[in-house]
Parts: sequence; structure tokens; C-alpha cells
Amino acid sequence: MQNSNIRRFSVMLFALLASLACLGPGQLSAEESKPNFLLILADDCGWGEFGFQGASDVPTPHIDSIAAQGVKFTQGYVSCPVCSPTRAGLMTGRYQTRFGHESNSGMKKLGLNVDEKTIADRLKPLGYSTCAVGKWHLGEVKKYHPLKRGYDEFYGTLANTSYFHPKLFVDSRQSPDVISIEDDQFYTTEQYGLRVTDWIDKHRDKPWFIYLPFNAQHNPLEAPPAYLDRFSHIKDEKRRTFAAMMSCMDDSVGRILDKIHELGQDENTFIVFLSDNGGPTKSTTSSNLPLRGLKQMVWEGGIRVPFCMKWPGHLPEGKVYQEPVIQLDVLPTLIAAAGGKVDPDWKLDGVDLLPYITGKKTTPPHESLFWRYGEQWAVRHGDYKLVVGDEGSGRPELYNLTQDISEKHDLATEQLDKVKELQSLYDTWNAEQAEPQAEMGSNDKKPKKAKKKALRDNDED
Repeated sequence: MQNSNIRRFSVMLFALLASLACLGPGQLSAEESKPNFLLILADDCGWGEFGFQGASDVPTPHIDSIAAQGVKFTQGYVSCPVCSPTRAGLMTGRYQTRFGHESNSGMKKLGLNVDEKTIADRLKPLGYSTCAVGKWHLGEVKKYHPLKRGYDEFYGTLANTSYFHPKLFVDSRQSPDVISIEDDQFYTTEQYGLRVTDWIDKHRDKPWFIYLPFNAQHNPLEAPPAYLDRFSHIKDEKRRTFAAMMSCMDDSVGRILDKIHELGQDENTFIVFLSDNGGPTKSTTSSNLPLRGLKQMVWEGGIRVPFCMKWPGHLPEGKVYQEPVIQLDVLPTLIAAAGGKVDPDWKLDGVDLLPYITGKKTTPPHESLFWRYGEQWAVRHGDYKLVVGDEGSGRPELYNLTQDISEKHDLATEQLDKVKELQSLYDTWNAEQAEPQAEMGSNDKKPKKAKKKALRDNDED
């Protein structure tokens, strides 16, 4: 019996040594070599509000380091100019209009379609621990909550809320239900950074995915006194508060980056940073210049956003990528980085960006990109964009974005064939989209002015 146990142990030891030999010097097992993922989403940040975008009045060194050490996208888009639909597209890798997620309204009763799979759903079978920290805004009813959508843990708000004493707050370590935050010093942007660092520390031994949707810089403008003091030289009170909020968000990102470095996980962590839509300048002072338009508009100022990512040793450092990309690309890119494969049955609209960024593919990732938001719509095909936008003529206008990033010179009457071509592309795509969910829709029979007002009211949702 003793000899039998010795032989069994010898066989097990030999198998273990053989497997280690196959890995080679310095190599890790398949699970250990999977990258961690940190997906950071800012809220209502304008095109020009970060250092890596050219801003100088509010230092954002930590966020800027992501672009400096990785890839900056000069034509990074989102699929809607408002919060919730953009999040729906980001989570699924699909145009949210395909499943009727048309606007911000209806989130008290509706949410991200339960038939749609999220990034977290896709990563869990690949061995990932998953966590969402921040502003969810994809449904307040329990069946839509993050814990039902592939996330092991959630810490944050279910909808837009204040920064101090946030409402609709869930800490799944305490309860899956909404709790009250009584601490007067609790400030969401700071606390989100602290929770993320804590979660990373607790999950350091397994591949992890964290989705961090800040509510900064959305209304209402609120900031801790220490951050307001940093910008006492800014006389405009609204701008001073905006700057303080931005600085706090950057510090929270810095705290997370420091934790990743402390754990020695820099080389094995893939970080994506972007904003959910353009900034609402009048309410927050955010700048979208030189782009035309604001949040809630399908002009470039509403849909082209700050967008960067880094993965040391795998993505080029300091690269500026100039072809159009969209937030729908994040899901397939992370799946590919994790060693997974996208099933055609998922019917994704996003693509894996890795071969394009690294130069293995030299064609643009997308021939065409599309937007539909109420009566507004647009199609981008090559350098040209055909758009029916808020504050426009009401008819399709044509712009060459390579020559006219500010959409000032309408070419529609000069290039009728190009208008016809892009109109046909949009009509074909639009016919594939679903009708808006009942209380979420903006394609009903409201008069035009009333409809625009309804869309604007959704800004506070």
C-alpha cells in the first residue's frame, strides 16, 4: 500500500514538473496570463476637457498617462449623445437601437434588455471576477441591476444622483437593496476610487474586470472643499466647481493606477478610458470645441469623445490612432485580449481593435458608423457625414470631416450623389433597428418642439 502511494505521488509530481517545463522560463499558466481589465467611463465630459485632449486649465496627469503610455483615438465615438443608451451599447457591443434602448427616459421601469449579454457576462466564462463601481443607469428594477447582469459585486448608484448623500445607492457587500448614505463626508468620486482599489487588492490572484462609470462630470456640480481650494484662482464659481470635480476624478484614477503598480500588475492590466457623450456646456462649462454641438446632439460635439487605452507590452506606447472607432468596439477588443472568441451569433456591431492598433490590419475598423436619436440621425462613411441634427436645417446636411471637423460647410447641394449614397446606407441600417421601448422612445408622434424638450429633460435622469 505504501509503495502504491509513493508511485501515485511520483506520477503526480512528474506531471506537475512536465507542465511547468512546457510553460518555459517566466511563463504563466493560461489563467494567470490573462490580462486584467479596467474600463473607466466619465460622464458628460467635453471633447476638450483633458490634458491629453489639449486642455491646460485643469491638470489631469493620471488620466493623461493612459493616453501617453498607450493609444489615443482622435476619432473616438459613442453610439448616442446621452448617458443610458451609450452605456447600453458599451455593455453589449451592439447598437442600442437594435433592442429599443433609445433614450434616458423610462429607467425607473425599464432597463437594459434582459436578453442582451454584457461584457461581464462574456468575461465570466473566461475565468474573470467582475465588479461594477459607479453610476449604472441601465435600470432601477432589480432584474436590470448589475448583480443580475454578470457582475459579482456592485457599489454605486442605479441612476444619476448627487455626489454627497447619493440616492439609489447599492453596496452589495451590505445588501442587494438600496441603502441610505448618511456620512456627510461621503463623496462619490472619492469613494468609487477607494472601493476599486480595495476590490483589486482582494482579487489580485485571479483575472479581474472592473467597470468604473463615474458620475463626474454630470450635474449637479458639487465638490469637496479641499478640491475647491485648489482652484481658488478661478473666479467663475461654476467653472471652479467643475475644475474641482475633474481634479478629484483624476486623483481617484491615480489612486487606482498606484494600486495596480503596487501589486506589480501594470504589464498585465488593460485600461480603457472614455466619456459617455459630449459635454452640456451651458450647465457645466464643459468645452466641446472645436466640435459643433453639445450633449443630446448628433453633431460631432455630442458623439465624438475623449477615448484612449493602454496595455503595456501589447499596445504601442504614445500612438495616435486616427481612424474612426466607437465604444461598441470595447467588448470584442477585451474578449480578444482575454483569449476568447466572438461568436457570430452574438451579432456584435463592434470589432476587435487590436489588429488595427498594432498595424496587422491597415484598413479602417469600420466602413460606416450610424446614429439615431429621436428625430436626429447621422451616418459616417469614410470622410463624409450625412446628418440631420438639432439646430440644423431639418434636412440632411453633408460634411467632409477631414476638411471640416466643425461641420460648418454644408456640401449637400454640391455633392448630390454622395448625399444619395449615404442616405441609402442609413436607410438600410435604420430598417434593421427595433422600435424604441415604450416609455423610452423618442420616435412617437409628439410635435417636434415638444419632442426636443422631452429629450432635453432627460439630461437630468
